[in-house]
Amino acid sequence: MHGLGNDFVIFDGVRQHLELYPEDVRLIADRHRGIGCDQLLVVTPSTAGADFGYLIYNADGSKAGNCGNGARCIARFIRKQGLSDKDLVTVDTGTTRVGLRINADHQVTVDMGEPDFTPIKIPFVSLQQKKTYSLNVAGNTVRVGAVSVGNPHAVVQVDAVSSAPVLALGPILERHPSFPERCNVDFMEVVSGQSIRLRVHERGTGETEACGTGACAAVAWGRWSGLLDSTVAVDLPGGRLHIQWEGPGNPLYMTGPAVEVFTGTLELSSNESTTSNY
Repeated sequence: MHGLGNDFVIFDGVRQHLELYPEDVRLIADRHRGIGCDQLLVVTPSTAGADFGYLIYNADGSKAGNCGNGARCIARFIRKQGLSDKDLVTVDTGTTRVGLRINADHQVTVDMGEPDFTPIKIPFVSLQQKKTYSLNVAGNTVRVGAVSVGNPHAVVQVDAVSSAPVLALGPILERHPSFPERCNVDFMEVVSGQSIRLRVHERGTGETEACGTGACAAVAWGRWSGLLDSTVAVDLPGGRLHIQWEGPGNPLYMTGPAVEVFTGTLELSSNESTTSNY
């Protein structure tokens, strides 16, 4: 499945036992030797207070705490696989709980919860909370916003995303020591109070066609900094998302598409007795 070109392999971990190792994830995500994806997602049985669990693996085999485009695909997957016929389901990623609603036009609205700018919660190394932080990157000063939307983000405001140093600066900021769990890096161009352009370097994956949590993080930071209104259209290389956030004390909502590409069966080499449906 994909959300604006941000693509996923999704496994049903509710009706089958599934044990994935990092080498499995890396092979499946390999676009030449495996299926190919930006992230691998697993729907798991319900947890306390949520309808389902939701595991997220980056292409390098590491785990992630949230994925907005993936959450929309998870909603459509749950419905199509007959795991639930509810219009609103909740999923628990381990770091956050999100609500998923399939709309009449088949787009999906995700309740992402309230963004968190508290350094220790992101996590980000700082003695005090600020709207922007100055980081030393290879002898140069880069100003970033830091926010968590279930996973850590660095927001970099640029004049134009077309010329933003995503490939050069993204991997360095991802691993900057100020982000002890690494981070996603969002390069944001403000077009108006209701519109931004965005490119995202995703933690453990690299630049993707679209990043749902990146769109949420960029709008949240822009809104908190007084740059953006409460409803913002976010244009990414893969298409457009709509973000709504009234500000601190309120949940943030993301709306966008989720598309199924194909289904199949995969035999995992690390566990020869396991054949998994996705």
